Amino acid sequence: MRFMSVRDLRSKSAQVWQDLPSERELIITNNGRPIAILAAISESNLEESLTAFRQARAVEAVASLQRKSADQGTNNLTVDEIDAEIRAVRKGRK
Repeated sequence: MRFMSVRDLRSKSAQVWQDLPSERELIITNNGRPIAILAAISESNLEESLTAFRQARAVEAVASLQRKSADQGTNNLTVDEIDAEIRAVRKGRK
């Protein structure tokens, strides 16, 4: 897997598009930090690629929520405590 800065991407974009099918993936960085992934796809695997990408994002979102819950100490709530929290929020919306 190759890393490339945004600046290099701008100046060498023709080379990137030429090399991407064989490299399969390219990580784009900004100030040394990863910000995007370029992945080679084709018309034949477009839908499958989008589905896999969306599933990966959903898994990461759930993992992030679980980490946040653990950090806040809310990962050990009982069902009754969860129900009480839901009732309180709903009551506040009325």
